[in-house]
Parts: sequence; C-alpha cells; structure tokens
Amino acid sequence: MSWLPIAMLAVPLVGAAVLLLPGFAGRTPRRYGLAVSGVTLVLAVGLAATFDYGHAARIQFETDLSWIPGLALRFHLGVDGVSLPLIVLTALLTFLCFVLLAGRPPRRPRALVFTLLVLETGMIGTFLALDLLLFFVFFEVVLVPMYFVIAVWGGPGRRAAAVKFILYTLLGSAVMLLGLLVVWAQAGTLDMVALAHGHTIARSAQIVAFLAIGLGLAVKAPMWPLHTWLPDAHTEAPTVGSVLLAGVLLKMGTYGFARIAIPILPEGAAALAPWLGAFGVIGIVYGSLACLAQRDLKRMIAYSSVGHMGFVLLGFATLTPVGVNAALFGNVAHGLITGLLFFIAGAVKDRYGTADMTRLGGGMLSRLPYIGSLLTFACVASLGLPGLAGFWGEMLALFGAFRPAAELSRPLFLVFMVIGGVGTVLTAAYFLRMLSRVTHGSPVVPEGPPVTSAEEVREVLGGEGPVEPVATGTVVAAVAAVAAPGAPGVPGLGGLGEPPERRDVTAYELAAWVPLVVLILIFGLWPKALLAITTPAVQAILRGVGA
Repeated sequence: MSWLPIAMLAVPLVGAAVLLLPGFAGRTPRRYGLAVSGVTLVLAVGLAATFDYGHAARIQFETDLSWIPGLALRFHLGVDGVSLPLIVLTALLTFLCFVLLAGRPPRRPRALVFTLLVLETGMIGTFLALDLLLFFVFFEVVLVPMYFVIAVWGGPGRRAAAVKFILYTLLGSAVMLLGLLVVWAQAGTLDMVALAHGHTIARSAQIVAFLAIGLGLAVKAPMWPLHTWLPDAHTEAPTVGSVLLAGVLLKMGTYGFARIAIPILPEGAAALAPWLGAFGVIGIVYGSLACLAQRDLKRMIAYSSVGHMGFVLLGFATLTPVGVNAALFGNVAHGLITGLLFFIAGAVKDRYGTADMTRLGGGMLSRLPYIGSLLTFACVASLGLPGLAGFWGEMLALFGAFRPAAELSRPLFLVFMVIGGVGTVLTAAYFLRMLSRVTHGSPVVPEGPPVTSAEEVREVLGGEGPVEPVATGTVVAAVAAVAAPGAPGVPGLGGLGEPPERRDVTAYELAAWVPLVVLILIFGLWPKALLAITTPAVQAILRGVGA
C-alpha cells in the first residue's frame, strides 16, 4: 500500500475538517488555505518526482483495500501516465487560486476555504480512483462545493447559474451510473484494472454502456449540445471558481473517456467513435461562432472551452495513439491556458467593474501594460500559436483525424479534419478581434449604464440587505462622485476613485500567473516532456481496440 495517494486525499480533507472546529468559528487563520493546498502540491510534486517514467503504462503508488466486502467493492487508488499530469495540474491550480485569494481576501473566507479544500479532495480523488463506483463517488463530490462557489460567491445571476450547473451535471451523472451498472452486470466487477485487462463484455452491452457513460462524461466535458450550462456558470462564478471549473472539472469528463469508456468498452468505442467525432467538430465550429457573438469577456472564454474540448473529443474519436495523445495533451494545455485566461479576466473585471468588452473602452496595453500583455500572451496561446502549449493538442488531433483507426471511415474523418481546420481559423478570428477591441487603440471612457438593477447594486456595494430600485446609473455616479482620488474604491467597481493606470498587476497576481506562463512555454517548446509520459499509457489503452 502506498501512502502518497491517501495523503493527497487526506491533507485537503482534514484541512477542511479542521475549519469546522469551534476554535475557528467566525475566523480563518490568514493564508490557511494557501498552506494546506501548498502541502498537497508538495505531495503532488513528490508523486511526479518518484514516478517510474520507464513504466508509465503500469499502475504505480497503488492502494487496494477492501471497501464494501458484501459487494466486492474496493478502495482502489493508483497513478499512471494518463492520470499523473492531471493530478499535478489539479494541485497546482488549486494552490494558485489560494495564492490569488491571499492577496485579495474574499467575503466569508472561512466558508470559501472550506469549500475549495473539499473541492480539491473530490478532483484529485477522481483522477486517483481505479474502482468505477469510487470514481463515481469522487466525480459527484465535486458538484456540491462547486455549486456553492457559484451560488454564494458568484455574480448577480449566480443562483440561476448554480442551479443550472447542478441540474445538468446530476442528470448526466444519473445516466452515467446506468452505464456503470451495465458494466457491473456483465463483468461482475467494477475494478478498472481488471476490466481493462481481461473481462469480456458482449458487444451490444458495450455499445449501450458506452452510450450511457459517454453521455454522462460529455455533459461535464462539455460536448455540444450538452454544454449550455457552461457559459452561465463561468460568467457568474468568481475568478477562482472559473479557473477550477475550466482547468480541472471539464477534464474530469474527458479523462473518463481515457480511463473508462475506451479501454473497458473497446467495441462500443469503435461503434460510436464517428458520433463522438461528429459532435466534437460541431462543438469546435459552434464554440468559435458563439465566441464571435459575445460581448462579455468571461462568456467568450467559456464558449472557447467548448471549441477546445471539441478537439479533445475528436482526438479520442480517432482511436489512434496520435489522436488520444492529442486529447491528453490538449487536456493539460487547456487547463493551463484557460486557467490563465480566467485569472486575467477576473483581474480585468475587478479593475473596470465589468467584463463587457464594449464598455472596457480599449487601450488596455497603455492603461495596464502588464495585464494587457499577459492577456495577449494567453490569447495567442489559446488560438494555437506554434511554440506554445495550445498548438500541439489541436495539431495532433487533426493529424489523428487524417489517419484514424483502421475500423473507422477515413473519408468521414477527413471531413472532420477539414471542419476542425476551419475551427482553428475561427478561433484565431475571435481572439484577435477581442484583442483589437480591448488591448489596442486609445483608451475610451466607456458609455452606458454600469448598474441596471437593485440586485447588481447590492452586489457592487457588498451589502446583504434589500436595496430599493434606483434610476439607472445613479448609485455608480454617486459612488464615483464621493470617491476621492487615490481612494481604494468600491469592491466590484475596480476602484472608481483610483485610475486604472495605478492598479496594474499585483505581486500576488504575478505569483499566481507566472507558473502558468512558464509551463505553457515549456510544453509548447518541449512537448516531449508530456508526450513521453502519456504515450506508453495510451498504447496500453488502445490495445483492446486493436490500434
């Protein structure tokens, strides 16, 4: 039994439980969450440092204990080349979220720290689990804390967005559970390792199970047309919620295809791969077109995730080592790049009081040169510029579609490749259009009413009580009038009393963003650093498919 996986689950869970002690009532030690998530990150780095990269396809750091003897269920944890990068990514992004919060304490900090630590436990557990029911438990654990992150610390429409998020994901999970029960009924076990290396399931049952499990995973991925919960959730979520939602939670859905759907149900995967590829490329084009129509910066980034996850699904659909490697690489690259994008979008909204691109006024490179430059870097990384991490996942996915598995229709996948290529052009179009409107040009005083409802006024002023309806813009005008130059400003308005030029990137923001910039450059210039880990595991995954 290895202690590292158990420690990675225990540290954030115990850290959250400690906050429930009476001594912590009404207060949270400063940087407590940063310390607990830092220990978890150290354990993740230790996991990566002691991992045997010469046998990346083999399950390592394995823990296999009896869980529910009457049902032959086991508490089975382990790590291989598929899960290791995502475990480290989860620990890193969670730690960086706490770095950001250390410089900008939130409302109700004790509750938020507790919620994020429980969320981290569920996310890491999903990537460690090697029992299907245990995977499902961790997969569901993350829904409750993310619901509260959106519903309590989100924007004016937070409650509706949180309810939509929980309903969509719970419905998808219910369908996925049916698929897992089909596997259990056919094979008599829920152990992933045993299922992938010896248990045979009838082809018809595989197709049914793949369809049910795939639908449940596709909701979380998110795959078109099951994505509609995502833009609202991202738009209303606080910055740390958006970062973890895009950087980790979406990966839990795509990771399920690599860990469960393809290796355990190879014949079902071969039968339904064309449909998976079709929905993937539709999502690529749909997401790009939707981005072109957006005015809200966070909403645009959310729709871009639909397109990028389309490339990941296309890679899995090829059932080739190149394609599946592209999907796994794209998972990590998207987590790094989109996490950085949401960090920066949150900083922009904090300073300007809005994420509406028409009200930002342009000229960010002259007003906030560091934030504007980092936003430009993140955008060109996301559009797939060669030399940055975003390039390899998309390029390899298209190359995999050029030569799909032998049992798939090559002409059909050539059509997918062409459509995906069009999607890359559209991706460049909406990011460059956004940069031209936000970062370039001369600073312009934004026009239009910044606050339009009593609910928004209450959010801006940070109050908890009711607010009487007011004339459009009256409150914001009044606050701007009384805020003296150099004053700290009002939370949520970006500091109306302080010119944006004086509030460029802070030390805490740089500490949270720079590691992502460095990793985007490393994986962009040296993709072998990641592909060497995933390739042996991918070959083992596809052995049953015949690739």
